Amino acid sequence: MKLFTKRLFLLPLFAILAIAIWLVAVPAYPQKLNDCRPQIVLPPQVTAISGAGSIGNFKECIGSKKRIITRSQLTQQLAKAKIVYLGETHDSAEDHRLQLEIIGQLQKKNSKLAIALEMFQRPYQDAVNDYLAGKIDEQELLEKSEYKQRWGYPWQYYAPIVQFAKAKKLPVLALNTPTEITRLVAKNGLDSLTPAQRKFIPPLAEIRTDNSDYRQLMLSIFQQHQADANGASPDFEKFFQAQILWDETMAEGIAKFIRANPNYQVVVLVGQGHIVYNYGIPSRVARRVKNLRLNQRSVLLSNDLEKKSDDNTPIADFIFLTESN
Repeated sequence: MKLFTKRLFLLPLFAILAIAIWLVAVPAYPQKLNDCRPQIVLPPQVTAISGAGSIGNFKECIGSKKRIITRSQLTQQLAKAKIVYLGETHDSAEDHRLQLEIIGQLQKKNSKLAIALEMFQRPYQDAVNDYLAGKIDEQELLEKSEYKQRWGYPWQYYAPIVQFAKAKKLPVLALNTPTEITRLVAKNGLDSLTPAQRKFIPPLAEIRTDNSDYRQLMLSIFQQHQADANGASPDFEKFFQAQILWDETMAEGIAKFIRANPNYQVVVLVGQGHIVYNYGIPSRVARRVKNLRLNQRSVLLSNDLEKKSDDNTPIADFIFLTESN
């Protein structure tokens, strides 16, 4: 999440760096092996992976035909899912190109498709709707959603995706928590929010911080960046609450749409840190729609295969193999 803006007061610098790096550079954390996942999606010009050195900790599974798939095979699998998470590195133009490519392929198979976006915040759903309806132009969308102040990554990364949604008449969901609320929580905790501020987030009782594995993962990041900040010591609980708040708010938006539109497939564009190991958004969506048969699939659009855990932990269902891998 883009956190710096002149208009809104800031989180402690240490906390900003810790959360921002977590969202784009994900460390490994133990979880049970699941069918040699994640499956590796090959570039179009590559038909196989040769040499164990290029596949890091996946060499035990690499011989399985189920482990390596083509992009067309990926599309076939994603088309069966109710929710597809496309985990991005926010400043990667290639990740956003792949997002548009995948969305286009899925839309051809199912016209009832919605796109859920982290980069638009909840209070600005009306601005997004007005753009899709042709009531305002693109420049007005950016102004009314305060895109540059609240997100700030180059608009050209996301513009083709939003333009595609408009052309195909696809719903677009503004998922994210308002920046000022996230900062308040990181500074003062969830209990500091006023009733007016709470209307943009789930009920406090639904903001669950009881995942011990997720807590441990975030604690290691917190401690690392506390050391980098020369002993600055913001409250970890508040830091963790801010991360969970993002996940729960976005999960609630997705779940509400799925319940109201059960025939739709939803493609979610978010930072990788919100979906790895299902700790963030996916598990919290599933918790909210227990009565539905929910098939969710997660994709990391760019990642370093050498950084996966020693026990073949399924950090996601699919990872794109890139030249850097």
